[in-house]
Amino acid sequence: MIQQQIRFCRTPDGVRLAYAVAGSGPPLVKTANWLSHIEYEWQSPVWRHWYENLARHFTLIRYDQRGCGLSDWDVKSITFDSWVQDLECVVKAVGLEKFPLLGISQGGAVAVAYAKLYPKKVSHLILYGSYLRGRLNRNLKKQQVEETDVLINLIRLGWGSEKPAFRQVFTTLFIPDATLGQIQSLNELHKISTSAENAVKIVNCFDKIDVSDLSARIETPTLILHSKDDARVPFEEGRLAASLIPGAQFIMLESKNHILLASEPAWQKFIKSILDFIDSKKDGIKKVKTFSKFSLLTHREKQVLELIAQGINNNEIAVQLFVSPKTIRNHITNIFGKLEISNRSKIIVMAREAGMGHGIEKFDK
Repeated sequence: MIQQQIRFCRTPDGVRLAYAVAGSGPPLVKTANWLSHIEYEWQSPVWRHWYENLARHFTLIRYDQRGCGLSDWDVKSITFDSWVQDLECVVKAVGLEKFPLLGISQGGAVAVAYAKLYPKKVSHLILYGSYLRGRLNRNLKKQQVEETDVLINLIRLGWGSEKPAFRQVFTTLFIPDATLGQIQSLNELHKISTSAENAVKIVNCFDKIDVSDLSARIETPTLILHSKDDARVPFEEGRLAASLIPGAQFIMLESKNHILLASEPAWQKFIKSILDFIDSKKDGIKKVKTFSKFSLLTHREKQVLELIAQGINNNEIAVQLFVSPKTIRNHITNIFGKLEISNRSKIIVMAREAGMGHGIEKFDK
């Protein structure tokens, strides 16, 4: 069974973000979308097949946006610009140089803005169920504007309630073809992922998104997929994105679900389309750099590895780090497991080839 590693990084404005790394091979970064909880989603019958399938082919990196999940909830700023920079914070924490970027729902607009801001970092841009324009920038009819207000009031009134009726309105829009178990799981995810106050701020923010002007200047190869009968994000918004992003490939999926379910044919088509799109032999795009497993190490594990690379024995390492020899042995066991090496001499060679062995201060960032 594929396991995920959960880590944390801190943004320039002091917000602690939680991110997860799973799988092996070339990296694939998924932007945060709607409300998430990277730990709960990993076991969810609604999301599990997404992450497990992608992690079979890639090193999948995803994260909880500010105000959600395992990231800090008490934040001063929830803005579109902060979402874009939070993505860059995670990219830096993992140590990625170039990678495919997957944006789902409002995460697609974040991905577009990021690809425009950092064009050399994004090798492939993939948008699913996404939009360039938030609801309030779509020339809505009066009734549609009123519907938007109703949804906001539903969040204010019942988001944290033990009764799921308020949250289930959103669940029905996201997965109308779901089983009872899937519905209950998404209802629970909504409840534990954030507060009503943050949910309102997030909805207000992505309702006002508009990256239409940026899209025409995207130079990254782009794949856009959209469910034909998506009840949450209109199919027309996917077509609009494909018409504005130069050279974008568009694939229609036969589904009503905003979150594709494992049992539907559209899910298999979605996965195959992504694998074909990121096939470097087929499209001629240079293969992305393989993810470094050193990024899986904790700060303390990096300190221990640095001292191992200097040729220091376990007892001396324990003295330098003011911990017991047993604690050092536990750290070394974790290091060997994450780097998939069980020989101390080989781990020293690997560490020195990565530039370690010259001073512990290197890892005090």
